[in-house]
Amino acid sequence: MKIAVCVKQVPDTWAEKKLKADTSTLDRESADGVLNELDEYAVELALQLVEANSGEVVIVTMGPERAAETLRKAISMGADAGIHVVDAGLGGSDAIATSAVLAKALEGRDFDLIVFGSESTDARMSVIPAMVSERLGLAQVTFAQKVEVEGDTLTAERVTDYGFDTLTATLPVVVSVVEKINEPRYPSFKGIMAAKKKPVETLSVADLNLDAAAVGAGAAWSEVADFAARPPKAAGVVVTDEGAGGTSIADYLTTSKFI
Repeated sequence: MKIAVCVKQVPDTWAEKKLKADTSTLDRESADGVLNELDEYAVELALQLVEANSGEVVIVTMGPERAAETLRKAISMGADAGIHVVDAGLGGSDAIATSAVLAKALEGRDFDLIVFGSESTDARMSVIPAMVSERLGLAQVTFAQKVEVEGDTLTAERVTDYGFDTLTATLPVVVSVVEKINEPRYPSFKGIMAAKKKPVETLSVADLNLDAAAVGAGAAWSEVADFAARPPKAAGVVVTDEGAGGTSIADYLTTSKFI
């Protein structure tokens, strides 16, 4: 079984995020770049399936030079190789362009399974897996909390508002997973050292035979028209209880229209 896992480098969840004044895009340099947390579940699923069925796991990412650190982090969990799409012209790409780039990087490589996390913590859109599956002409199973593969048949539990649906599809399939699916392993010291030597293929927009004008901020179908910094938090109200504390709190809640 040959599995691709698409991962993304995102700003650290705990870092304060801000937009660039000149481009109105997320300032990724102002925070440490880390492996998108939800993608770790996708990597773990791929590793478990290969351990049960044999095969290989290839990590795929699109991002700037420093995204190579995230790629190696995912490989250190136990994957076999990586593909890094890196090009200055990709900066500011929206979901439409990103899905086109990833689809080009994936097509023609005979992957049986292409796995994503359900969403990235910096965008929260959950649309890339569906877009990639459409571009590749493959079946899609999104928001999976359980995935099993037997022969060329994939069976999954897809999370819904009322519980879950059980779906089946014939490989190859594009899958996105939720955090309920497993518990990602920690990279071992041996895995970290081995990841430094595992092959990583680097591709540019030209290598993918994509039109440079179709990617990047200039090709984005949406943009941030305006933004403002969040105002500083106002000081709270201190109520000293000298026998009428309850009344003072009730008056405050009523004035603030909480009750």
